[in-house]
Amino acid sequence: MSAQADPIELRGRGSYWYRNQTKIAPFLFLAPAFFMFLLFVVNPILQSIWVSFHEWDGLGDKVWVGLANYVELFDDELFYVALWNNVIWLALFMLSPVIGLAIALYLNQKVWGIRLVKSLFFFPFVISQVVVGLVFAWFYDPSFGLLSEITTLFGGDPIPVLSDERYVTYGIVIAGLWPQTAYCMILYLTGLNNLNGEVIEAARIDNAKGWSMLYHIILPQLRPATFIAVVVTVIGALRSFDLVAIMTAGGPFGSSTVLAYYMYEQSLFNYRMGYGAAVATILFLIMDVYIAFFLYRMLKQESRSG
Repeated sequence: MSAQADPIELRGRGSYWYRNQTKIAPFLFLAPAFFMFLLFVVNPILQSIWVSFHEWDGLGDKVWVGLANYVELFDDELFYVALWNNVIWLALFMLSPVIGLAIALYLNQKVWGIRLVKSLFFFPFVISQVVVGLVFAWFYDPSFGLLSEITTLFGGDPIPVLSDERYVTYGIVIAGLWPQTAYCMILYLTGLNNLNGEVIEAARIDNAKGWSMLYHIILPQLRPATFIAVVVTVIGALRSFDLVAIMTAGGPFGSSTVLAYYMYEQSLFNYRMGYGAAVATILFLIMDVYIAFFLYRMLKQESRSG
């Protein structure tokens, strides 16, 4: 004789939760993370945009000024200097994924001592940006730096990289490329370790090798790593702050300042929180537009290849 079902259990089976638990459960698991994202990411962004419409010293009452901060910003010569420097950062930082891929391809070999070489290339990624800035500041020093010793050895004059308006931004960007390239290298090494061996073997049977193998077989499988590398590199270039603050503090005469440092300088040194928030809002919009454009192009390529 079969046991009768519990009436409570029968009522439970007819409940909305029992019938839809597979649909509701994912949202319940995501809810805490989504709440934290709204609280610590979306909320500060919205508050920053709201503050950008006010004149505020950070302590007193906010005074509504509407678009006055943005009007002043687009008439500010130093803002355009910072914006142009960010363009230079962005253009040169795009070398990081390319160089990182080249180093990853070189390191993705099974030869004696390759682990030691990998650790040497990995080292810049684990050290602090402060250390990177100090090391390159010493490297560029015209009185005792290694760069001045090299130029003197070849009969040239020492180049004051960090005190010359023509070279200072490029000198800081080169310092930033060192750890950024290491990060991209790690991403590509991970991607290379997860390649489909059967596809590669089939390509070899079809006599694919060299550039043909790289372009048609390897790179398509590295698209996820490429996407992460490019997005992280773009964000790193646009929010560049640490190295500028450590190596030059925006000098000489503001020639090396970038939007993130200009925002910091206006907000904390000049007590203009609203103006600094306006700079932050412009930087946020630039970052969003660039990443959205790149994401659109990548998804379009994926749909074509699919």
